[in-house]
Amino acid sequence: MPRSYTWETVTYLLAVDIGNTNITIGAFDDQELTATWRLATRETRTIDEHAWALQGVLRSKGVEPESFDAVVICSVVPPLTEAYVAALSALTSLEPLVIGPGVRTGIRIHYDRTQDVGADRIVDAVAAHQLYGGPLVVVDIGTATVFDAVTADGDYIGGAISPGMEIAADAMFRNTSQLRRVEMVAPDRVIGRSTVASMQSGFIYGFAELIEGMLVRFKAELNPDAPDKVSVVATGGLANLMAQHTESFNHVNPELTLIGLRMVHEMNIT
Repeated sequence: MPRSYTWETVTYLLAVDIGNTNITIGAFDDQELTATWRLATRETRTIDEHAWALQGVLRSKGVEPESFDAVVICSVVPPLTEAYVAALSALTSLEPLVIGPGVRTGIRIHYDRTQDVGADRIVDAVAAHQLYGGPLVVVDIGTATVFDAVTADGDYIGGAISPGMEIAADAMFRNTSQLRRVEMVAPDRVIGRSTVASMQSGFIYGFAELIEGMLVRFKAELNPDAPDKVSVVATGGLANLMAQHTESFNHVNPELTLIGLRMVHEMNIT
């Protein structure tokens, strides 16, 4: 039987963010994020294979799965959610909390269909508002480039989704004859003097302009009387890279989703 727990006993929390490209895992000792891991998302693995991979990455940093007091999961890959719940239950003997309908988040969601908002977007909004206040825009720069708007009161009011740099790069590689895969680094000049430099310029500087332009529009709608009072929080696997090429971010926090998972877990402990 899975172990039960109360807030008084939860000191070591395992947080798991299942994304389309990567699965990000964090261990919290109370409120301190003490270790992180990253796995490639693989939908074809069996439950046993997921358990084996999880056990291996945790032990790579000297962490035993059974040492955790609680587990929390958010997922945007439905086929993997149940498999990870089963794998983590087997490894930890705990019942994971899965972010979804019925889970308290402390924010109101103003969306035509609230169930359509990705769990990662909700926990990002929770963490960003608690850490930095509002109004604010969260920019998650990963597989997709996702913008989320949060009011001063902490209400989630919607966002925008565009392809990410890696999706764009993969599409160009697959659909053109003469273009190759390139490393995601910024060239010295915007005007590239080789095919590789031209592609790198388009990806890095082009997406920087996309982000900056969208943020101008978001701020104008979110807080029309004082758009300059809207904070911007960048997160995601490419946040640090993009922060080098735009001054639009007030805060850069690649671990925002894991922190949000911890916060939401705290709200739901009885």
